[in-house]
Amino acid sequence: MNSELSDSIRAITQDKGISSELVQKVVEEFLLAAYKKTYGTSDNAVVKFGEDLGEVSISAKKVVVDDDDLYDPVGELELKDALLLNEEATVGDEILIEIDPKEFDRSSVHTAKQRAKQYLRDIQKDTLYSEFSGKENEVIIGYYQRERNGNIYVDLGRTEGILPRKNQSPRETYAPGSRIKSMISEVRKTPGGLQVVLTRRDPKFVEKLFELEVPEIYEKTILIHKIVREAGYRTKIAVRSVKQEVDPIGACVGLKGVRIQAVMKELEGERIDVLKWDPEPREFIRNALNPAQVSQVVILDESKKQALAVVPESQLSLAIGKQGLNVKLANRLCDWSIDVKTEEQFAEMDLSREARETAHGLFRDEEEIEGSVITSVAELEGISERLVGVLAEHNIVLIETLVNLSREDLGKIDGITAQDVETLMKVIEDNVEIVEDEGQEAPIDYSPEDAVEYEEEFECPECGHPVQINMTQCPNCGVGLSFEIEEEEAEEK
Repeated sequence: MNSELSDSIRAITQDKGISSELVQKVVEEFLLAAYKKTYGTSDNAVVKFGEDLGEVSISAKKVVVDDDDLYDPVGELELKDALLLNEEATVGDEILIEIDPKEFDRSSVHTAKQRAKQYLRDIQKDTLYSEFSGKENEVIIGYYQRERNGNIYVDLGRTEGILPRKNQSPRETYAPGSRIKSMISEVRKTPGGLQVVLTRRDPKFVEKLFELEVPEIYEKTILIHKIVREAGYRTKIAVRSVKQEVDPIGACVGLKGVRIQAVMKELEGERIDVLKWDPEPREFIRNALNPAQVSQVVILDESKKQALAVVPESQLSLAIGKQGLNVKLANRLCDWSIDVKTEEQFAEMDLSREARETAHGLFRDEEEIEGSVITSVAELEGISERLVGVLAEHNIVLIETLVNLSREDLGKIDGITAQDVETLMKVIEDNVEIVEDEGQEAPIDYSPEDAVEYEEEFECPECGHPVQINMTQCPNCGVGLSFEIEEEEAEEK
């Protein structure tokens, strides 16, 4: 057989990325199928490959019989014909007779080709799946190929990826042929072939971009504690260093901001706040409200993770952010319900022990029902028991937690349909009153610096260590603290 088939095998091996052994198997199946379709059986067919796929041949193995005893023309050969091929042939010998594929029936060749193509597709699908399934959560670069129903199909070279509309940043636009950097979120087999699902919206995509730009993160010298993101608008990333001499914020920002600017450029100008993670909740909450300067953080209810952040009047709009985005992301980053008040508002508030026990009024107007405050999602009017159960399975039992979730967050919860999202948003609108401070917001400028330290107003009478009004004992010497005298003096005044 000429080398045309061998050249085809090499081309398939290079273009499709399929091993030569698998391609040989496909070719063998192709020839045997055509042989069987032509002669009715392939039991006596033999396929041989030369070195480096230089030659491929198919032969018929036939048994030599007496001239008058021929019974099976496919599997037997008369002695007189055998002697023409081999002068030493005798009855009972087996002789290989090479078959020219041109002798195969045309319909047989067509059927065999279809089987071979399907077999190659299956092999390619399995090969690509093995390759890409190991690349989930990795960043990959492709090129805009086409768009359909809002979904973008990306040329990844050996296969095609899909960037669904829900995985796209809402403020980004794409043009045909443009370069798209994204993260592989899922790889799955479908009847139509391999499907590589991409994303540019997942917070982990931002983490991978930082790994590419910040060697300390890639080498695990700096650890990312958590990332929260409102794609297209703002991202908050909490980092910490495993080495005391390494500044985690400075390393992420880079000299003159070159590192973080590279990430922001890839995200089409999305704002990024890099802040220091702190195990102490007050410090972490103060840092999370960056770039606003926080004067004081008061823990209202540690069990329910409710806190109050006090800021100067000039920092209020900055702390809340446009459409409440800054404080909302801080809530998600710290897993605390954080209310922001000015120093003047804080001075007018009663933070006695009894007030702290009923501090829900700091978050919204209290709605008394038979003397109790509505705090549970299950108590909201208009929400079904099924939705309450689904939310509870994802630890969403408090109204504060539900209010802090966006439509996108709700849509990602298993068991929540698009109609359920609309129902929940309507329930929140009808039952929960969110009070926003008036006034225009100041422009938000990125600042990688950490929050300023707060100067304590009180000292421990025993050792002089700084203490806060909500402490019951000194963290330094352990002596018990009480602020009852101050409260009584305030009442007398």
